[in-house]
Amino acid sequence: MLRRHCRGLAGASDTITGRHLAYRAALKPTTRKPTGHLEIRNAALHNLRNVSVDIPLGVLCVVTGVAGSGKSSLIHGSMPKGADVVAIDQTPIRGSRRSNPATYTGLLDPIRKAFGKANGVKDSLFSANSDGACPNCDGNGVIYTDLGPMATVETVCEECDGKRFQASVLEYKLGGRDISEVLGMSVSEAQAFFGAGAAKTPAAGKILDRMADVGLGYLTLGQQLTSLSGGERQRLKLAIQMATEGGIYVLDEPTSGLHLADIQQLLELLDRLVEAGKSVIVIEHHLAVIAHADWIIDLGPGAGHDGGQIVFEGFPRDLVAGGSTLTGQHLADYVGSGAVARRLPRSSP
Repeated sequence: MLRRHCRGLAGASDTITGRHLAYRAALKPTTRKPTGHLEIRNAALHNLRNVSVDIPLGVLCVVTGVAGSGKSSLIHGSMPKGADVVAIDQTPIRGSRRSNPATYTGLLDPIRKAFGKANGVKDSLFSANSDGACPNCDGNGVIYTDLGPMATVETVCEECDGKRFQASVLEYKLGGRDISEVLGMSVSEAQAFFGAGAAKTPAAGKILDRMADVGLGYLTLGQQLTSLSGGERQRLKLAIQMATEGGIYVLDEPTSGLHLADIQQLLELLDRLVEAGKSVIVIEHHLAVIAHADWIIDLGPGAGHDGGQIVFEGFPRDLVAGGSTLTGQHLADYVGSGAVARRLPRSSP
């Protein structure tokens, strides 16, 4: 019954979900050439069986296999010491209900400076966690009432009407907007606002661009971090890490929490990282990401004691053609016979 409804959604529905449910990513016609290799030798962490492998650099390498096959043990636990690695996993980002994307990414710092400079006042007025906070709600925008064993009740602060700032602070403008209005903008709206005109702030623009690059253009600058999904938090971490100088990016299941419509944007981001000279290693189950790889390392054949071995390493097309692993069989079924993505050609491997 469920499968029949899914087929109906994919075939007949003109919704975003329906269109993307019917979509199938395809293998790239050509793959990039590696610029070098990262050597892992005799890895034996957890269930790994003295695994030795050369991970290609300068390409998009996807590490696959069933859950418990040893992917994380190989990549997170067996990397050579001193490897120039930036790891982005799914551990929760730290932050309270007072934290938001603007504070977490450091975006609020250039925004506060721009407001202070434009109005000739101190920057700290434009933080709801500092001098500019509404004294009635302490900059929370709401009043919390503890009812003991019952759930805590939140009511909008009558003093600031939920805006979190003192009324005198909201009189200061930048580009015709006060600080609460700016924090109410989406990332996309803020890109335009800080990208030109009287509010132009290059330092803010760089951070906003990175947030948009990871598919968070819809996110509101001032919304609570606690309201974000796990996938959104991981992409927020990625936006921050993109500013670092690490040469090897390791992403652990970056599709987690993403809608089907966002997968293509993620693939484009991974491509941009590689084309900028980075090496990208992705631990992933999603078949669209696997199909998009330049190189695949497949672990298995099963999980736990039945895993811990490399059962395939090579090009996605060879994994599909061989069909000798579980990943290969499912990838072949996913892309269909002879499916090849229509993309700009790259150098053949």
